[in-house]
Amino acid sequence: MRVVFFGTPEFAVPSLQALIGEGFDVVAAVTQPDKSQGRSRSTVVPSAVKAAAQAEDVPVLQPERPSDPAFVEQIRELAPDAGVVVAYGHILKPALLALPRRGMVNVHPSLLPALRGAAPVEWAILNGLTQTGVTIMQMDEGMDSGPILLQIPHDIDPELTGGELSEHLSELGAQALVEALALLETNELKPKAQDDARATYAPKLTRDTAHIRWSEPAARVAGVVRALDPEPGAWTELDGRVFKLFGAKVVDGGGPPGQIQTTDDGLRITAGEGAVAIDDVQPAGKPRMAAAEWLRGGGRGTERGGRRFT
Repeated sequence: MRVVFFGTPEFAVPSLQALIGEGFDVVAAVTQPDKSQGRSRSTVVPSAVKAAAQAEDVPVLQPERPSDPAFVEQIRELAPDAGVVVAYGHILKPALLALPRRGMVNVHPSLLPALRGAAPVEWAILNGLTQTGVTIMQMDEGMDSGPILLQIPHDIDPELTGGELSEHLSELGAQALVEALALLETNELKPKAQDDARATYAPKLTRDTAHIRWSEPAARVAGVVRALDPEPGAWTELDGRVFKLFGAKVVDGGGPPGQIQTTDDGLRITAGEGAVAIDDVQPAGKPRMAAAEWLRGGGRGTERGGRRFT
C-alpha cells in the first residue's frame, strides 16, 4: 500500500516508524516548515517528523499551505492508496482528502466522539477522566467527525502527566494505525458513523486554561498541573512574578488558598479544599528545578508571613 504521511510533532513519529517497519510504502512525509528559534531567530529547527523521515530516507514535503494547488497536484502525482494524518497541524481541504484511493485516515488520541479538537490528551486529564484511548478515523470535512474505523481504550493512571499520557497514546495509536490499514486493505473494516449528540470537545489550550486557581479543590489543582506537564506548564504568581509548577499530588492540609507551606518533603500549597505537594518549580526565565532547591534559593522565606500564590 502506497501511503502519504502527514504529521509534525513527536507524537506522530511512532506512527510513521510503524508504517515503515511494517512494510508500507511511505512515498512522502508531509510536515510543517522548519521553525526559527532563539533570540536572533537564526537557529532553524526541523519538525520531529521531518527528522524521523530523513533518517529513513523518506522524501519530505513542507508546503506553507496544504491547500496550494501545486502541492495538491504533487500529491496526486504520487498516486497514494491511502493518506495518514497524525497531528499535522493544518486542516485538509476536500480536494486533498479525495486523492488517495482509500481516503485519508487520522490517528486521534481520544475515544471519539469524545474530546474532538486540538488538545484531547490534556483535556482528558483536565476533565478528570479515568479512561481515554485512540481512534482511527476516516477523515471528512468536519473536525474529528468522520466515521470510526478502529478504537483502542486506555486507562489513565491517577498520577499520569499530560506528557506521559501523550507518549502512551502515541505508541498505542501507531499499533492501531497499522492494524486498521491492514484491515482496510483487505476490505475487512466497516466504518461506523459517530453519534454527534455524544460529542465533547477539547479546545486549544490557552493561557487562562493553564492558570492555577487556588480556590478550587486540591484534586482539580493537581489535575491542571499534571495535564499541562511538561508543556505548556500550569502557572501561578507570587509577588507579581510568574512561576510554573509541576508534579502536584493531593495531600492533607488547610489554610487560605494559595498559602505556601514548607514540609520535610519540600513544598506544599493549600487549595480551596485540601492541599497539593509540588515536586518542581520553574520561575519565569529560569530552568525547571526541584521545589526543595527553589526553597533553598529564591523561595527561601516564602512560608513566613502567610505569603500566597495567586
